[in-house]
This record gives sequence, structure tokens and C-alpha cells, in this order.
Amino acid sequence: MEKHYLAIDLGAESGRVMLGTLGNGRLTLDEIHRFPNTPLNIHGTLRWNLLDLFSQAKEGLRKAAARGIPISGVSTDAWGVDYVLFRDDEPMVPSAFHYRDSRTDGAMEKVFSEVPPDEIFARTGIQFMSINTLYQIYMEKELRPEALESADRFLNIGDYFNYLLSGNPLGEITLASTTQLFDTRGKDWAWDLIEKLGLPRKVFPVLAAPGTLLGPMLARTAQETHLNGVQVVASCSHDTAAAVAAVPAPAADDWAFLSSGTWSLLGAELDAPIIDSRSRKYNFTNEAGYGGTTLFRKNIVGLWIVQECRRDWAEMGDEYDYGELTAMALEAAPLRSLIQPEDPRFGKPGRMPGKIADYCRETGQPVPESPGSLIRCVLESLALLYAKILSECAEASARGFKRLHVVGGGSRNRLLNQLTANAVRLPVHAGPVEATAIGNLMIQARTLGHETGDLRAVVRASFPVDVFSPRDAETWREASQRFGALPSGA
Repeated sequence: MEKHYLAIDLGAESGRVMLGTLGNGRLTLDEIHRFPNTPLNIHGTLRWNLLDLFSQAKEGLRKAAARGIPISGVSTDAWGVDYVLFRDDEPMVPSAFHYRDSRTDGAMEKVFSEVPPDEIFARTGIQFMSINTLYQIYMEKELRPEALESADRFLNIGDYFNYLLSGNPLGEITLASTTQLFDTRGKDWAWDLIEKLGLPRKVFPVLAAPGTLLGPMLARTAQETHLNGVQVVASCSHDTAAAVAAVPAPAADDWAFLSSGTWSLLGAELDAPIIDSRSRKYNFTNEAGYGGTTLFRKNIVGLWIVQECRRDWAEMGDEYDYGELTAMALEAAPLRSLIQPEDPRFGKPGRMPGKIADYCRETGQPVPESPGSLIRCVLESLALLYAKILSECAEASARGFKRLHVVGGGSRNRLLNQLTANAVRLPVHAGPVEATAIGNLMIQARTLGHETGDLRAVVRASFPVDVFSPRDAETWREASQRFGALPSGA
């Protein structure tokens, strides 16, 4: 008998509601509703328009209900670090900040003056980034203490949407682990760190493991969406954890993953965290994965740079879709100019083509003169960065990788897949594209008792994978040396 589930999958550029149907050991997907995720500039701050996102999510649920099929479960996954402060009688205290808002500029230095970074890493095992929840909430305390005082708790975005659906305000640990306020070994909040920073204990939610049943959908929401008898599940509320749960790899430890989208998230699935001098040196993160695993990985700026170029060109009247940009990049001269994507300038919005041109001038390289040559520069640079970080991951984890699994929206970019295979000198297994939604849906099936076998075996049986073999080894060895000599600006 077929079972049906809904995944609300929220990304930094768009969201969608996906219908998953499980039967005969296979999962099929149907995109019910897709909607943009457009941040708002409000009085010099950058915010998420979460009310619109929730309205769009409910529209997707209504469209699913109109199919007339029985829906067993629903779960939300979303990006990490950002959060909502709320009270039980007030669903949102301030409008939720975007992680690229400038209020955390300089926040790390302020935090380090109170708690040394080595102590923070020893407790949390999390990569240092100014966007982490730790620095956001610290600046909330510094700049807007009244918001923290009036809030009962916070929830990260995926958990907040599950709360709006179920009324159950639990924090799921894969998402909590992105905050840099989570004790990755103890699987609880890092209460000693929270106390030293003067953050109020009351706002930290009770934590739950991935695959926790939150309860039935709230009656008023069920009535509004025309969905009845639906259970709300905290699957993996962090989109990366959901995506890795759907990597179609066999039961072996010789593979690495790359979740490719607005952010690129590269690393390995381990049995336990690695918190030592090498992981600290390379600024790797130890986040919680499904089934008690650790995602030992690093955040990379990713296809955000391409997205920002496209947005900038659109504002100037030149509309390109991603397929057109990739086709133009394919025709451009290879390895002509390179950037270091980790340079902080590329992590901020605005004037991205100009920033790339400036970087090339500053480093004595030819300036890309067309959209195709510029996108080629970005994609080749990302591939070379992947190779560098994969090498660091192998060293820090003592793993010998034989292949790289690329999942997520970026896995449909065949040019980037081939460039990545060339750079990492390993076969790249690309797909499935919708890994995040697939992981979300499969964990729902496991939680509700509908699938008790190997979840990855179901994924392998359900979705095709393209394999890209490395080429031009000597050319890419030389490019790697050029890339390694470029300044990162960090």
C-alpha cells in the first residue's frame, strides 16, 4: 500500500512543497508548489519574510490536499543558524534576521573577549563563522536586549515552521548543532558557554533527536489547509543533514559528500565528532546527522556567487537563466582567471561581477569580459576550492576517499560536476537533485513505521546517478598550484 508524505523544503533562494509517495521499495517525488524566498531590507537591516514563506507553505499544503490522497506526515527542513524569537501568545517578537545582516560584523571578536575561541571549539566543534547563531544572539543581547527579555524561547527556522504546524516547540538536534551553542559530544546545549556569555537560559528549547514525532497538525491549520489526520514530524530539520541522509552511497566509509546549492557543504559522515588541532586548524565543523552520525564538513560560499551575478545582471536588464549561463561558461576559455571564493568580499550581496573583476585586476589576471567567462571563472574556482577542502577533510579524518557524491540543486550543473571531478581527481557521483526533500520524506516514513529497511537502498533504487570521471590531470594540477597561490583576503 502506498504512503504519502509532504516535505516543506526551505532554501536561501526558494522554497517548495514536495509530495513523496512510497511503495514497493521505491520513492517518487512530485513538486506541488515552489515559491521565491526574497529577503527584505528594513531600516538598514536584512530580514527574512517568514510570514510570506509560511503563507506559501500553506498554499502548497492546500494544493496537496486537493489531490485527494491520504497524507500521512509533513515535516519542514531549512537552512541553519537563523532563528525566530517568540512567545506562546506572540508568534514572532522581532522579524527574523537574515544571516547576512551586518549586525554580526565584529561580533566574533566581542565574544572571544569573553570566551576564548579554543574553548568554544572544544565544547561545540563548530566551524567559526560570524553568521552562527552564537554571534547573532550575542548581538541581540548587546543591541536589542528587550527582544530577548520578552521572548519565551527561540527556534531555528525549520523547527519554527514545525512549531507553527504542530504547536510543539522542540529544537531538533541537527539544526541545533549549527548554532555553535550545542555540545556536540553531550548532545545538549552547551550550558556553561551560554552562562559565560550571559545569554538567558529560558530561550533555549528542549531538544529532540531527528525522527521525532511532534504530534498531529493543529486543528485550525488542518482546517485551513484541508488536511486531516496528518502527523507533524521533526525529520532532519537542517537541510544539509536531510540531504546527507539521502546520499545514495553503499555502506562504506570511502566516500565524501558535497551538498551543492547556495552554499556548498563538503565533508564526510562519521561515527563521532573530531575535535582536535587539525580540525580546528582547517576550521571544520562537527554537526549532528541522522542516526547519531556526525557530519564532519565545511561551509563554502557555493553557488551564491553565481546567484548574485545573475541578480546583478537582471537589475541591469540582462535576464539569464542558469542553463543559459552554464552554456555560455562551457564555451568560454578554460582556466583563464581564478578567484578565491572564500575571500570575504564574495560573501556579501551586491555588485558581484564587479567584485570578481576587481579581484582579477588585483591579482594580475585577465578580467573576465563576458558573462560566460565570468561564470566559468567562478565554477572553476569552486571546483579547485572543493579539491583543497576535500584534501583537508581526508587528512583531518584519516579517510581515503574513492568518490565524491554531489547532491542538491547544484548537482544538475553538468559543467560544474565535470570541473569538480577534474579538480578532486576522483569520480563524481551526481544526484539526486532533490536529496534534501528525499531525506526529509524518508525519515518521515521511518518515524511513522512505514519503512524499516535501509533508507539509502530505497534512494538508490528510486533515483538515477550520473558519474563524471576526472580528465586533464596535468592541466588541473597546474591550476591547483595557481589557485593555492591566490590570496583569500581572510
